Parts: sequence; structure tokens; C-alpha cells
Amino acid sequence: MNPRNTNVVIHHNVPCPFCSLLCDDLSIQDLDGKLKIIGNGCNKAVCQFERPSKKLEPRIKGKVCKLNDAILHAVKILRSSKHPLFAGLGTDVDGLRSVIALAEQTGGILDHMHSDAAMHNIKVLQDQGWVMTTLAEIKNRADLIMFVGTDASANYPRFFERFVWNKNSLNNISQRDIIYIGDNQNIRDGISPAGRKPVNIHCKQKNLGEIISTLHALVVGNKIKKTTIGGLPLPVLEKLAVTMAEARYGVVVWAPGELDLAHAELTIQSLCELIKYLNRTTRFAGLSLGGNDGGASAINVCTWLSGYPIRISYATGAPEYNPYRYSTARIMQQKEVDALVWISSFGADKNPPRIDAPTIILSDQPVKTERAPDVFIPVATPGIHHKGQLVRTDNVVSLRLKKIIHGQHESTAVVLDRILQSLQAA
Repeated sequence: MNPRNTNVVIHHNVPCPFCSLLCDDLSIQDLDGKLKIIGNGCNKAVCQFERPSKKLEPRIKGKVCKLNDAILHAVKILRSSKHPLFAGLGTDVDGLRSVIALAEQTGGILDHMHSDAAMHNIKVLQDQGWVMTTLAEIKNRADLIMFVGTDASANYPRFFERFVWNKNSLNNISQRDIIYIGDNQNIRDGISPAGRKPVNIHCKQKNLGEIISTLHALVVGNKIKKTTIGGLPLPVLEKLAVTMAEARYGVVVWAPGELDLAHAELTIQSLCELIKYLNRTTRFAGLSLGGNDGGASAINVCTWLSGYPIRISYATGAPEYNPYRYSTARIMQQKEVDALVWISSFGADKNPPRIDAPTIILSDQPVKTERAPDVFIPVATPGIHHKGQLVRTDNVVSLRLKKIIHGQHESTAVVLDRILQSLQAA
């Protein structure tokens, strides 16, 4: 508390919910409800924590109404629906628990806004398994970090600051080898504090699968007769294979959402098999970056409660998993649902899909749609207006979010619980 101005409060060690790194060292100033990051923020955090507050009110078909009336109208829609879709799912652990309970009650389908990318990973994990590491292990152990098809900076701005060039690492960070494979990558963050430049192996994204498979073959000891692989001279890959085999603790980093490839899961599978083989003689692991907007939490909570990661249906009363059939894009194309509940409480810029059926939207921001949703209910933002919990991108840590300021709206969990209670009372 500032003794000269009782309206100023400084919050320290604040977790940031706006990317799945969940950086928990932010310092935020609260001046009469207006927030300003004064320590350890990134551009994403500044954009979200400091965004101007907008007056949002519950609406039914565009007309302002009371919250209770909006909830009752949502109940009416779900009661008459035979096959609703619960999508977006941009909420915290409590919100996800509540939406799963509501889907179970109504026979609904569950799919997250970032599931298309997540499914590339999930297919590999389910089919063959993998060897993965944590952010702490990268910070303290890794001597080689290779980024495949991603620069790790665009969607995770503090990745290098916190986990690559962190001065509190247990090892000498200046000796780390940083390698990029791909194109359109921002390699500036890969330059060490001492000025050591990363290795940049430039290739087209579409060739990553062929290149990774060849690396695997070289590490195994196979002879390659071709002189170029995916546009790269074979000696480049031979040298990289030796570098990887000689690493004491190597890590391969990828972001499935940035692997713009046909059947990207096959490239990820090749990476994981390469990692497994390297573990015969050294220590190697993978790290997948993903799970923004509550995506990592959605997969974990669904797994806890249903046994399946996401894209499940409760139409039969029991969870049924089908990553193809229950994707939002396919469902919208085939018009297989008769109601949509869209949830987004982290200020995501992704809008709900177009649908002719009744739509219920729970959001902390105005949402662009072709027509006014049948029900719009403003909700609070976890980590700003109420406490919460999220799972980090490496899936080994869940962090508690703080309440920074008092919000005008209820949390997603509270709204969904009220809808469920009304449904069960009928």
C-alpha cells in the first residue's frame, strides 16, 4: 500500500493467464481499478491487463436484459436442444469443470478453440507415447535447444527470457547451442546475452517431415544416398545429427499450432521417435508449446473427468471420444448441432463459428458475429477479476490465479452452475 495515496495498490508475483507459460512474476499497479504492469510484463500481458474496461451487459437477441433473464433464456434454449455444442472453452479449471457438467446434463459435445493444433500432439501421444521435459529442466539442464518450425517468441514472448537465457540457471547459459529449423522464424531471441548467434537451418515448412525423418535415419546410423534432403545439402543434416548425438541434455521444441503442414502429426511422430532413439546414448526430450486460452487446462480437466482429452460427446449419457467427428469445423460444416454455447474469458481474438442455430455466448469481451447471439452473458476474466487455476503448457504444474480488481460480472463457472441448477430444477 502506498501511504501517500490509498487508491494505489501494487500487486507482486502475479501469474499471467494470457499465454500458457503462466509467468508468475508480474508486478501490477492498481490505480482505482486501472491496471498497469510495472514489472516483468510482455506485450501480451500489457495488452490484456491494461485493456480499457468496456461496459458489457447481458443481452437477449441484442437487447439489454438482467442477468437472471439471460440465464433463464439460455436454459430454455438448452432444454429444447437435443445436441448442443460447447466450444471455445476459454476458461479456467473451475469453468471447465462446470461446462463439462453442463454438457453431461444436456448430451452436448465439447471442443476447444485450439483443438485442431492440440490434436496433432494427442494423436502421437495416444499412438506411440513420447519423452517430454519441463520448463524448469530446460532452464537448468539443457545444453542444446532445437526449435522445429517455430521461433517460440511470437505466441510465448518471455520464453527465452525465463527459460533459455535466465541468469539463475544451474548451468552456464552462454554455452547453450540454439538451433532453428524452418522458415519465417524470428531468430533474434536466440542470440545469447554474450552475442553468440544461433544456427539457422532454413527450409520450407512443407519439407520438415522429410528432414526430421532423415535426421532420425542418420542418428540411427543409416547411409543416405541422396545429396539433398528437403532442399538442404546432406552434409548440413549429417553435422546436425552429430551435434544432437553429442549433446548432454538436448531438447526439441515445437508448437503444433505453428506447424502448418498436411498431417503435421506425422512430423511430430518423427520428432518423438528421433528423441526416443537419442535417449539410448544421451539425454534428450521434447517440449510442445501450446494450450493458450485455457487449452492445456481443457485437455487435462476433460481427461480427469472423462478419461478422454477433448472432442467428446455426452449424447449417449457417457463420454464418447472421436477427434474427427467432434471437431467444431466438421460439425459446423455438416450442421450436426442445434445449439452453440461459446465460452471465451481470456480476451481471445477468435470469434465463434457461424451457425444458424440458437447461440449462447459467455465472454469477457464484445464478440463479433453475423447476427446478434440469442443470449450474451458477460463474464469475469480469471486472474484479473477472480481467482482461478490454470495448467501450464508443460502439463506438470497448475498455477493459482489471483484476483487483482473487483469485476462487474460473475465468473464463467458461476454462470454455468446457475444454468445447470435451473435445468436440473425443471
